[in-house]
Amino acid sequence: MISRRQFIQSSASGVAIAVSAGSVCGAEPTPPRQPANAAGPDITTQVDILIVGGGTAGTIAALQAARIGAKTFVVERGSQLGGTTTTGGVAFPGLFDAWGKQIIAGIGWELVKECVELDGGTLPDFSSVPQRHWMHQIHVNQFLYPLLAEEKCREAGVGIAYYEFPQSVARKEDGWQVECAGFGTRRRVLCKQLIDCTGGAEVVGLLGLPRLREEERQPGSMLYQLSKAANPGREGLASLYVHGADSTNSRTVTEANLTGRREVLKRVRAEKKRLMQLQPEASFRESYRIQGEMVITVDDYTTGRVFDDAVCFAFYPVDLHTKSGVKPKPLAKGIVPTVPLGALVPKGSHNIMVAGRCVSSDRLANSGLRVQASCMAMGQAAGAAAALAAAKKTTPLNVPLSEIKDMLRKHGAIVPARHGNANTAVS
Repeated sequence: MISRRQFIQSSASGVAIAVSAGSVCGAEPTPPRQPANAAGPDITTQVDILIVGGGTAGTIAALQAARIGAKTFVVERGSQLGGTTTTGGVAFPGLFDAWGKQIIAGIGWELVKECVELDGGTLPDFSSVPQRHWMHQIHVNQFLYPLLAEEKCREAGVGIAYYEFPQSVARKEDGWQVECAGFGTRRRVLCKQLIDCTGGAEVVGLLGLPRLREEERQPGSMLYQLSKAANPGREGLASLYVHGADSTNSRTVTEANLTGRREVLKRVRAEKKRLMQLQPEASFRESYRIQGEMVITVDDYTTGRVFDDAVCFAFYPVDLHTKSGVKPKPLAKGIVPTVPLGALVPKGSHNIMVAGRCVSSDRLANSGLRVQASCMAMGQAAGAAAALAAAKKTTPLNVPLSEIKDMLRKHGAIVPARHGNANTAVS
């Protein structure tokens, strides 16, 4: 036990050090920082591909572009990669299979598979057809997943900037100038191609390009665990709806988080159980979607239309959540929807793509397209198209579709054949 005398002596030493350090700092006062607009950026980053949003789609888009050889950079306003899977806590991605065969593979599957294997988990048998769709969703460890994602980005040479987000986007002769800001950082990114993976097409919105959104939105979810310790990679968390959840801006996201936490606190008090885990943010199901060169309709989705420019598959029930809950509408036997390249390109644009839930689609189609495996497949397709476009000094829609598909296959993706129905479209 420390004596009073020793405590006073050690405290005095601490004060002396603090005063001494303060005196040194005070000897040469730091000049006040100039206002944000008084000078240029702190950092200028010049790359081939800028990906805005490091979530489910953005991580895979970045890895694909970088593995092709494009200099790639990600800005993510949060603290880690993975988005809904990690920060949102929906660590239950799917669906990678349909009707007894795998339909989504590639880089997203590589990351999920490695995460499960490293965590000692198990993977479903895709040769079987489950009674319920969720039986083939895959539990991943939400804490391990972003570590593996960052490792893969390091290995591929992907640059990452957390806590930053675009403030303005301007067209340049050879691409884009994107002014980003984070606390204490102003960054100018010069890039040839942009991929908007924000979930709500926020970069598309900054450019004034058309977006789609209904008056009503699906509820978000706040994930938590009461009573017993969470078991990541084995069991999912409990969740509650956050009605009116809106990811449009910092104000609406703040309101969703405050509402979700308030409701969790009510449950803690009502059930008189310990709160063992609470995700830092609500997860969102619905926001803006782009008006693309092609719009996927619910009829396209539920009939398994194989678009001429299809670059990946998707598979999930039509899954629209409302205030009263959700009643998934499974797809008819043998139906496997596809995603066309044109649905990843904002209408009338050049050198910009999207990937993830902001894909160009009507509301009901989007309720099935928005899930994680499909978003990963879209991310890989967008990453390949953008990297090839940057190399050719053209816009993604001008890259021959055969070259995009060949590149995707080279990196393990499963791509639809040019013609055929849902049962014969895998190539």
